[in-house]
This record gives sequence, structure tokens and C-alpha cells, in this order.
Amino acid sequence: MVVHGGGAAADRVGAELGRPPRYLTGRGGRRSRYTDAAALDVLRLGILGRVKPDLVAALTGLGVRAVGLSGVDGGLVTAVRNKPARATVDGVEVVVRDDLAGRISSVDPAVLVTLLGGGFTPVVSPPALGAGGGTLNVDADRFAAALAVALSADWLVVLSDVPGLLADRHDPASLVPEVPVDALDDHLAVADGRMKVKVRAAAQACRDGVRHVVLADGRVDSPVLTACAGAGTRFVKEHCVEAS
Repeated sequence: MVVHGGGAAADRVGAELGRPPRYLTGRGGRRSRYTDAAALDVLRLGILGRVKPDLVAALTGLGVRAVGLSGVDGGLVTAVRNKPARATVDGVEVVVRDDLAGRISSVDPAVLVTLLGGGFTPVVSPPALGAGGGTLNVDADRFAAALAVALSADWLVVLSDVPGLLADRHDPASLVPEVPVDALDDHLAVADGRMKVKVRAAAQACRDGVRHVVLADGRVDSPVLTACAGAGTRFVKEHCVEAS
């Protein structure tokens, strides 16, 4: 199964439509995409209208029986909308009430089980189904982790544009080879920006039973096989095992 996001594609679509992305910064300093109704439309256009068809077409061209899905299809992923909260938007502190983003509350993998059992490769992405109806934006890394747990997957390989978690983000040679999830806070201190979300998602998947969890470089040849062979940063706990 392939899980993907599409924030960069959505940003390009937004620029073309005169709707550049906006971001909100919470009181804890966490920065996230501001997803009002117009921004959610742009996000769906980018992810479902551009990234997913290209991925499905590319995989099909390689002989893979790929099928594109979102978290909405078959009630796959349900999320609860975030509550109104104070945040800084465009330099002004406001109470954000119209952000259509949420946190995953449940996963029903039945549609994935059916496709996988039929020899198909699901290509899956946000958005998720809102618990009260409609669709919600959810983080793609947490989305991938939740699906891996729901499927009792043996492996979760999270690909990025760096070799893994770096002790110094400016030094590719400073790779952290292993993160014990019980000491996660020590490693979050060196994670920067979006990497913090990836690290948290990977650690949660490990805690919840995925046996092999690796954060690795998506720019190399055969990135998944390379990660499975030992490259990248491995997340470990007593019930997790090292990549081998």
C-alpha cells in the first residue's frame, strides 16, 4: 500500500487560482495549514486531482494494479474536527473557528482488505471523513501510521527528503540510526518543523504494534528496499524489532 500527501501540489494549485496557502501558529508554536472551506477545496484538488492520478498512472505503467482512494472512500478513516482555538494567522492572534482540520478517531480497513486480497495496491491519502459529515484535512504521516496499525502491518516506511532523523539538520552525516520510543522527547529536541510530526507518527505506530518502523530517504534508488535493508532511522521498543 502507498500512502501520500500533497501539500506542495496544493500550494501550486492555490497559486494558480489566486489562493495561496495560509498557516496558523498555535500557542505552543506549532505551525499548521489553515484549512478553511476554500483551502480545503484547493487541498483536495492538489491531492486527489493531481498527485493521486499521477501516482496511480506511474504505478500502473510499472505493472502494479494500483487503485486510488481517499480516507473518505468506504468510510476508511474518520476524524474529529479540531475545536476552536487561539492562533496567530497573518500576524494577528484570533480564535480560529472555521478550520476544517481534525484528528483521526477511527479506521475501518475493510475496503483495503478487499483490495489487497484481490491483488490490488491501494494508493491512499487524506482527506478523512468527518465524524459529523463532510471531509476534514488530517496529517498524512499520522494517516499512514493509523492505517499501518489498523492493518496490523509488519512494516511502515516513512519517506522524506533527508536520510532520516538528523542530529544536525544541516549535516546529512549526522543520522540518528535508532530512536527508542520510550526516549522520544530526547530525539524530538533535534527534529525540526515537519520532521517532528513524522517522528511522532512513526513512534506512535511502533508503540501500537507495527514491528518495523523506519524513517528514510525517499530520494534514493529503490527507497523502500533500501530502508528495509537497514538505511534510515529505526524506531524501536520491546515489541518492535530492528530492520533486517
